[in-house]
Amino acid sequence: MTRTTPDDVATEGIPSLADTSVLRDLPSTARGARTRAALVAAARTVFERDGYLEARLSDIAAEAKCSTGSFYTYFAGKEEILQAVLDLAQDEMLHPGMPRLEPDEASPAAVIEASNRAYFETYKRNAKLMAILDQVAAIDPKFRAARRRRSRAFWERNARSIAQLQERGLADPELDPHQAARALSGMVGRMAYYAFVLGEEASIDELVSTATRLWVNAARIGAAAD
Repeated sequence: MTRTTPDDVATEGIPSLADTSVLRDLPSTARGARTRAALVAAARTVFERDGYLEARLSDIAAEAKCSTGSFYTYFAGKEEILQAVLDLAQDEMLHPGMPRLEPDEASPAAVIEASNRAYFETYKRNAKLMAILDQVAAIDPKFRAARRRRSRAFWERNARSIAQLQERGLADPELDPHQAARALSGMVGRMAYYAFVLGEEASIDELVSTATRLWVNAARIGAAAD
């Protein structure tokens, strides 16, 4: 079964959530680099603990064990350090989606199951940060547009995989692959949100099993070849 790395995802045109154009150049000294890294780590801790709207720069500085004045040496404010947090978290927030399929590889259902598991595990690791993204998207139109572009890139990649299955006679040929991918990807995303952000009780195994069954049944994967 094909496995996709963060580098592979980048080559497929998944846009970044971080606007790195607003960030200053990295410090030229080792001490400066350590202080900046400590501030970014502290910002993620404070954002996830207090929420983006309630987070204060003084709390970020205190968490990093430095002064508020030192904070302004590296960042102009809360909006800018959020971009640094997102930039650092890019790789761990990526998930493989549906890999390309070859005739001699694992069954489509097995690939979908593995992809769903990777998604749920990634979401669970980053659930607090995912909740922060919802907060920021609600108040920042520019960030909301960036998040929409990123989501579109993920489900369009899934649409290409559905179309590939259709070409091989392994999925419902009457489905619009783009609309199907949008609906099914949205379903999985909401399942993750309810489980890991809202705290609805569900194990990853339960989520994977249900999501995979719904994917397979909805697209008639495998049945189309019968």
